[in-house]
Amino acid sequence: MSNYLVIKLGSLGDIFLIDGALRDIRRHHLADNISVLTVPAYRKLFDRCPWVDNIILDERAPRWRLDRMSILRRCLRNGQFAGVYDLQQTKRTLFYHRWMLPSVPWPGSPPRWDAAYHASEAGRNVLERITERVESFGIKPTHSIAPRPLWMVDEEIDRWLTEQLPGRFIVVIPGSSARHPEKRWPGYAALAAMLIDDGYQVVTVPGPDELELSRTIPGTTITGTGPYLNYFGLAAVLNRAAFVIGNDTGPSHLAAHLGIPGLALFGGAHSPASTGIERERFSALQVDRLNLLDPATVYERVRALIARHQVG
Repeated sequence: MSNYLVIKLGSLGDIFLIDGALRDIRRHHLADNISVLTVPAYRKLFDRCPWVDNIILDERAPRWRLDRMSILRRCLRNGQFAGVYDLQQTKRTLFYHRWMLPSVPWPGSPPRWDAAYHASEAGRNVLERITERVESFGIKPTHSIAPRPLWMVDEEIDRWLTEQLPGRFIVVIPGSSARHPEKRWPGYAALAAMLIDDGYQVVTVPGPDELELSRTIPGTTITGTGPYLNYFGLAAVLNRAAFVIGNDTGPSHLAAHLGIPGLALFGGAHSPASTGIERERFSALQVDRLNLLDPATVYERVRALIARHQVG
């Protein structure tokens, strides 16, 4: 048995996107040990992920903190890795390649950080890029193009939903990271009222940044036994939904990759084509100024998609 390292430090949506790539790497190394290098925020996610065996945490300390860099280097070198699969591909992982694990094979092209390369990659579909990356590792990318992280679904919450919300419901996701208020569409209360008038159950599943916002939206707010559901409870709710409407945020991406019909709303500065969120059953609506998007326009698009996907 050999040890292999996968590097992924990125955002919540990025973690969902690499589910298929991790599955392909796992299938290629059935008898080997796979560790993932990630940030502390995603430890619980990877604890549950069936495609990895161990987790190494990277607090992404500044590189001038030589004491912290030395600790991380010692930890990585103690892993005695036979190879490193870099799914992050940033200036930081280039530093790790050169300084922390210079003698370990790094399949595929090494990390690049030049303007010409990143300009050529800008706007490309991220799932296509991930698939090409896995193929460059010498691994058959069977699942990379189509992540499906069903392992995230909390079975206990799923059973609770069966009892408490036995009918079909629509989930609205009104928030996004507090660092990106420009990604928040302000029309969810009006949209929810229209959907309720049509006879749909409307549900919100707020995270810590959306608790107050969700209270302003008609319908049912699901928080579980605590102030809000964790990732796995959220996945259970999304997986039960008839349809999902949300901003450009992690939960919307999760719904798309769980295979749920839905619609994501994007402002002009952000391109849905590059994010991988558009799937067979999940669409995107992009406008120049998200705050000016009319709820009636979204309502009509949702109605058309519900009819197309025969959502009851």
